[in-house]
Amino acid sequence: MVIQKNVSLKGLNTFGIDVKAAHFVTVNSEDALREVLSLGIRPLHILGGGSNLLIQGNLDGIVVKNEISGIEMKPETPSTVLVGAGGGGNWHDLVVWCLDRGLCGLENLSLIPGSVGAAPIQNIGAYGVELKDVFFELEAVHIETGELQRFDRNACRFGYRESIFKQELKGKYFITRVWLRLSTLPCLNTGYGDIQKTLSEMGISNPGIRDVSNAVIQIRKSKLPDPAVIGNAGSFFKNPEVTQDQFRTLQAKFPDIPNYPQSSGTVKIPAGWLIQRTGWKGRQLGKAGCHDRQALVLVNLGGATGAEVLTL
Repeated sequence: MVIQKNVSLKGLNTFGIDVKAAHFVTVNSEDALREVLSLGIRPLHILGGGSNLLIQGNLDGIVVKNEISGIEMKPETPSTVLVGAGGGGNWHDLVVWCLDRGLCGLENLSLIPGSVGAAPIQNIGAYGVELKDVFFELEAVHIETGELQRFDRNACRFGYRESIFKQELKGKYFITRVWLRLSTLPCLNTGYGDIQKTLSEMGISNPGIRDVSNAVIQIRKSKLPDPAVIGNAGSFFKNPEVTQDQFRTLQAKFPDIPNYPQSSGTVKIPAGWLIQRTGWKGRQLGKAGCHDRQALVLVNLGGATGAEVLTL
């Protein structure tokens, strides 16, 4: 284990914000993590893929990058398996690993940037599927005690891009392993967004899991800018959910407002549509801006600070 000092994080966050960490270390095992924790350097900042992160300035304390990897599979029932993956692994690499073994459940979550360990924190989701739909449990080390604890789906308190790790347990646990329950039988979900349309354009009438994955990848690449070309953190905004009364008030003013009724009785309204209606799509503020082709994406147009993005 080597602790580096005064390390640039520009290449480790997809916004490309040029900041430095006073101390920086990578860990590839629970033992290495506990060794770092025992040093007592605080505050401790956990870094995964850096794709859901906005850093406002240089970081004191220590940045610990999760590089705990490895994937394993355990048979559960004749039609399900449990797949465990290290929290520092790349999420899309895990999706591909499962596709190669004919496991169904993750194909709609293809090409989501970031690490495996970050996925349950955000309860990542796309095209009608959320992590909680396939989640079994996770293993996490308590930052202050070094104890390993397991959290099942109920304990994680998943919500819309939400979990207990963004609330009262924020910053208190380091996720080392995530376990998913996947199906060995077809369980395709092609009814959301442009998946079915894209499959038809690809000439596929009887899709398999890899076809769905390829369709999702094609859609994502067409809609979202590449962080390697222009700094961004992907889709930045949650779609707001409003009450029926609020929705009727909005609909009276904007008859064309898109909407998605929820089982809870609320109505979800696309944030991208709202941003476009305000005229902010494509606008720039300092060196940060709202992407000109996708209103949900904030971008670093070159040399932006985290504070500029936050102001935007």
